[in-house]
Amino acid sequence: MKKGKIHDEHREEIEVKVNKDDFENLEKFFLALGYNVEIKWFRKRYQFLWEKITVCLDYTKGYGYIIELEKMSTEEGKINDLEMLKKQLKKLNVLITPIEEFDELFKFYKKNWKKLVLPGSM
Repeated sequence: MKKGKIHDEHREEIEVKVNKDDFENLEKFFLALGYNVEIKWFRKRYQFLWEKITVCLDYTKGYGYIIELEKMSTEEGKINDLEMLKKQLKKLNVLITPIEEFDELFKFYKKNWKKLVLPGSM
């Protein structure tokens, strides 16, 4: 779970690893607690460690390709770490997608995800 808004530059994250085989039971658990499914992502992720940075290369069905650089930070260090990550992206010749563009793509995906990813939903 990441706190904050979806495309914020830095967000607090709480991660609990579960076995992929437990996904359906976990979904049933959240539904039983009263949470509804708003959106699902079907993602293929390749994760690497590069100069103490977690690099994720993602392909999300119906959404496309994304590269994410991640470094766990303290509250005091998050601004410096963010600037360092931006410099690392420049080293890779990767342009940062404007938040407005991500927001538009997300709105489209959220509205259409069932048609984009589920067979027979069109």
